[in-house]
Amino acid sequence: MATTTRTITIPRQLDPVTVLGPIDEVLREVERAFPDLTIIVRGDRIAIMSRSKQSEAQAAQAEDVLADIIQAAYTAPMDADTVRRMLDQNVLKNSVRQSHPGHGRVVEELRLQKHAQGAAIARDETADRRKPHVPGVITFALGKPVRAKTAGQIAYVNAIESHTITFAIGPAGTGKTYLAVAKAVRAFQDRQVRRIILTRPAVEAGENLGFLPGTLNEKVDPYLRPLYDALSDMLGADQLKRYMDDGAIEVAPLAYMRGRTLNDAFVILDEAQNTTEQQMKMFLTRLGFNTKMIITGDVTQVDLTVPKSGLATIERILDGIDDIAFAHLQPEDVVRHALVGKIVAAYDRHAAIAGDHSRQGRRHGNEIETTERNEHADER
Repeated sequence: MATTTRTITIPRQLDPVTVLGPIDEVLREVERAFPDLTIIVRGDRIAIMSRSKQSEAQAAQAEDVLADIIQAAYTAPMDADTVRRMLDQNVLKNSVRQSHPGHGRVVEELRLQKHAQGAAIARDETADRRKPHVPGVITFALGKPVRAKTAGQIAYVNAIESHTITFAIGPAGTGKTYLAVAKAVRAFQDRQVRRIILTRPAVEAGENLGFLPGTLNEKVDPYLRPLYDALSDMLGADQLKRYMDDGAIEVAPLAYMRGRTLNDAFVILDEAQNTTEQQMKMFLTRLGFNTKMIITGDVTQVDLTVPKSGLATIERILDGIDDIAFAHLQPEDVVRHALVGKIVAAYDRHAAIAGDHSRQGRRHGNEIETTERNEHADER
């Protein structure tokens, strides 16, 4: 097979040193992860050369890794330790990185065999504390940096950092839950809290849990799956399981919070639009010492039928109380597929038009009623 070359251009806004590191130390880490490739830098261009079908697959992965590094460099200069962390989380999953002293899957498996579960958790915590902080990057998920990307998300993250309780209200796709979980993971890894507690109300769309087959856990797990997925992205499935077995991370329905005081924890209530006012009060009064709470939801997606949504009224109820923040995310903060933002905006326009028609109908009805009363008065 002839040599194939992929070329990546470092954007003009970035100094190549912020991407490649001093003396190209970042590039050296990428080269060690992909030993079958030849990587050459000329000015602001990075050339990735492969000479076989196997190395061509690696070249595609290396291209993705370098693209992630460039994206992260917009926030802060990259360094070898940070890139090594990205590679360990991303490349090793695909068995690309070669084992060498102190690194690799073989060394890790031998180490896990020698230690019990408690020792493994202690080791994980120590490793997390030693991981370098990249300014603006909250944590890493599947090897990619997690950070606020829009003005609304930045205001949301700032509110979390400066308040004990933060409400995030906005449409789907704005990162309400994912950023909250990222902040929880970061606080846990930095040992600011001892536990992460994630909860959701188990409200069904047209179904009753009592009539569904299976145990209680089997019934509620589908409603909690998005929270498991976010944690797994950031911690890895094995590490997440160890923390959950140890009780350091808990994912449970909202009903399980009743009667508890949540101390020294980072607590997230997701899908809060489906809580009643009484449930919202119950949850907020679980707040203990050294605990931070984040409540997320979308008031346009309420599944409740009769009771009033506790999220819809909470801002009016808590107005004026210090150390509580409300972050309102908008359609322009949507970071999913571009169509999601357009769909949200279209529904907002539809709701506004429907509201206008409703008000006009009520006004017209009042005018007719007034006219009829006047006519009756004239007849008398």
